[in-house]
Amino acid sequence: VRLVESGGGSVQFGGSLRLSCEGSGFPPRRYCMGWFRQSPGKEREGVAIMKQDGATHYADSVKGRFTLSKDNLRNILRLHMNNLKPEDAAMYYCAADPWSCDSADRVNYWGQGTQVAVSP
Repeated sequence: VRLVESGGGSVQFGGSLRLSCEGSGFPPRRYCMGWFRQSPGKEREGVAIMKQDGATHYADSVKGRFTLSKDNLRNILRLHMNNLKPEDAAMYYCAADPWSCDSADRVNYWGQGTQVAVSP
């Protein structure tokens, strides 16, 4: 299993970014995938996940601003982030697991991470 993230960067308050995660080595419809983020000194937290049946779940802090989409043919998961706030700044990690992506301690596969910075 390999997960490669791209799309991070620096934006101003209220800006938008799109993160992409290209997965390989696993059947896309048999694994949940998602995005987690971690800031210095904080635990890794779930941002948005997509279950094997396509159902999506978002953290309360990003509902209405972030949206997941997935291309199952190419096994790419995208996180569309709008109206970004300084508190969204973090390292964002792509995650995949054959069972559950509900929490970081249940995920077995991680990407290397991509940094998101939001200036006030």
